[in-house]
Amino acid sequence: MQKVARILAEAARHGNFAPKTSERRQGRDPRGLPPLENRPPRAVRRHRTLFISDIHLGTRGCKADLLADFLAHNDCEVLYLVGDIVDGWQFKRWYWSEAQDRVVREVLRKVDEGTEVIYVPGNHDEFLRDYIGRSVAGIAVVRETVHETAQGVRLLVLHGDQFDGVIGCAKWLAHVGDRAYSLALRLNDGLHAIRRWLGLPYWSLSAYLKRAVKNAVEYVSRYEEIVARAAAQRGVDGVVCGHIHHAEMRRIGDILYLNDGDWVESCSALAEDAFGNLEILRWAIAPPRSVPQPAHPTPAFIPA
Repeated sequence: MQKVARILAEAARHGNFAPKTSERRQGRDPRGLPPLENRPPRAVRRHRTLFISDIHLGTRGCKADLLADFLAHNDCEVLYLVGDIVDGWQFKRWYWSEAQDRVVREVLRKVDEGTEVIYVPGNHDEFLRDYIGRSVAGIAVVRETVHETAQGVRLLVLHGDQFDGVIGCAKWLAHVGDRAYSLALRLNDGLHAIRRWLGLPYWSLSAYLKRAVKNAVEYVSRYEEIVARAAAQRGVDGVVCGHIHHAEMRRIGDILYLNDGDWVESCSALAEDAFGNLEILRWAIAPPRSVPQPAHPTPAFIPA
């Protein structure tokens, strides 16, 4: 696993995105991007902060096409990658697409243009925890951190797998569950292709099944309460996590619980605007045809 981590780290620095000798002489960008001054203007929505997690690059379930589009149309000062960005559990069944390549390039473009990118590894990319405290391709890797909003709200940022009893106590059982979940995602992909051919919007079968199963609903509720309790013990105002693929924004006691969702089912992200207001963006449900900037401050708490 450490060998794989080194390979991925070197690929991010010099591998697939490294320029050839002729490209160096011609001053081309190592990631295939044109020089900043030559890049066409993009219709973008600008945020102070974006949080995204559970992308699962390297799997067929990753909605990389939607994420690449989201990243191209949403800029920020700080981008938090809140774990499970790369799926290390899928190395034996590795899948990579041109759309996933675009996701990596969009993240690296943001680094190139001055966005601070902070990576908090999760359980599926836990091999990257070997790089905690270091910078990989201009991306800071940390175990967890505290983000302060423009309104002074202090948010603990972590992936959240440490609160999952299944992950913490019996990893082999979690892997069995992961295989069943992967099957559901493959069925979801087939349905997505059919709906797209029919001109219908994206709809997640796996997310529907998760909501319909009583035990899954109870698990999500227990998970949220445990995470909020841990945040309260840390003395912060709220917590941002991922892990359970369930975007949410609600108060649990005195704690603001925020889950930024995922990019295999809901295709969602958590955004903070210049005034410190927070909202969940759901790109798959209604990808905007235009992205106008808000003229006035919006409420600080916007339910999804």
